[in-house]
Amino acid sequence: MDSRKDVAALVGRVLLAVMFVWAGYGKIGGYDGTAGWMASAGMPLVGVLLPLSILVELGGGIALIAGWKARWVALLLAAFTLLATLVFHKFWTMTGDAVLPNTLYFYKNVAVIGGMLMVFAFGPGRYSVDRE
Repeated sequence: MDSRKDVAALVGRVLLAVMFVWAGYGKIGGYDGTAGWMASAGMPLVGVLLPLSILVELGGGIALIAGWKARWVALLLAAFTLLATLVFHKFWTMTGDAVLPNTLYFYKNVAVIGGMLMVFAFGPGRYSVDRE
């Protein structure tokens, strides 16, 4: 892989990961509000799933930026994003003002899943802890 591709892989990993780092960090600061939102969406075991979500988002995002176990972290983040999308952004069941933003969130997440699958398929590039 030439150096341009390695730079693109690094920038791509960082851009994909920043959303997860930001979301995980935000869940820590807004823990009670996030727990209430998850419960209102019908999530069971919020006391277990919220800390796990923080770990996946924050830890996974940082690992992806570093390029540590990037293929497997990308696969984990893709699965996490798929589940979160199907639980929280079911635009097809919504009406009124909720439809448009949730449609956009849904398809944005589909694109993120695609990006994660690209990292899984092609690796993190040379500028990573794993140096693939």
